[in-house]
Amino acid sequence: MPICVFDIAKDGTTHVPSDTHLTGAARYRWWHFDASDPMLPDWLATHLPDIPAGALMQAETRPRCDAYVDGMMLNLRGINLNTGQPADQMVSIRMWVADAVVITVRVRRVFAVEDLRQTAIAQQAPPSPSAFITALVTLLTGRIEGEVSQIEKLTEFFEADLEDDRTPPPVQLPATRRSVIRLRRYLEPQRDALAALAVFGAPLIPEPEGLVLRELANRTTIVVEELDALRERLITVQDDHDLDVARKQARHGYVLSIAAGVFLPLGFLTGLFGVNVAGLPGLEDPRAFIILCLSMVALAVATLGLLRWFRWL
Repeated sequence: MPICVFDIAKDGTTHVPSDTHLTGAARYRWWHFDASDPMLPDWLATHLPDIPAGALMQAETRPRCDAYVDGMMLNLRGINLNTGQPADQMVSIRMWVADAVVITVRVRRVFAVEDLRQTAIAQQAPPSPSAFITALVTLLTGRIEGEVSQIEKLTEFFEADLEDDRTPPPVQLPATRRSVIRLRRYLEPQRDALAALAVFGAPLIPEPEGLVLRELANRTTIVVEELDALRERLITVQDDHDLDVARKQARHGYVLSIAAGVFLPLGFLTGLFGVNVAGLPGLEDPRAFIILCLSMVALAVATLGLLRWFRWL
């Protein structure tokens, strides 16, 4: 059934309960499930109202914070640190929080929750549901800030490359732009969810945790603003590389056009004197070939002079 379940006392000490009741005698009971557990829907239907039970089992989620009767439905997203999976494909954690119980449901492994699990094993668990939420949001926000910081450093590297016109467009640029888009997709609603969580109020979120959550909501707002700036900076980098490619193509086309303009009359002359018909001048003169070559050189110089006169060079 659950991945883990702990009864957590007011001092943060824990023990694994022997019963299967939703709550226990400790300050609160934490249940942690995998969404793929085939027994989970029946368990939720037995212990929770329909709406929170359905919210925990939704196939697709977005960050949210909504009150329901005496509890809270909370969905959050975190950086995906699972092996072989991209970090920007953020993992979700669905929660039902009441005064005496915390239920968390994951689809993929959430390392912030695993950290809390280790603190529970070490007898240092958050002493209340509000402290649990605050600790979880702190871990999620710290990892998100770290990921955005890495993208910012990569963006600075891309911008530094623009100083050298010979540098080709970076291979990582499109993937980085997609990462920013994916992160912003979830972090903007997460910012709103955290803002709602910070003002949720007692008894679930008393004032000490509310102050911390407001600061975390502000940090998330800064991250969203940074992602907006990074998106614009990456677009500018891409535009600069596209403009550089267009300039190179225009320069190459210009050189080819000049060459074609010079050789067009020369090609006409060689074609004209290359026809195999009687009556061509110079057929019997041994100096004819030299005269033709010199004439073609003179024509080429005259063509270049004409192009220069028209300011095409």
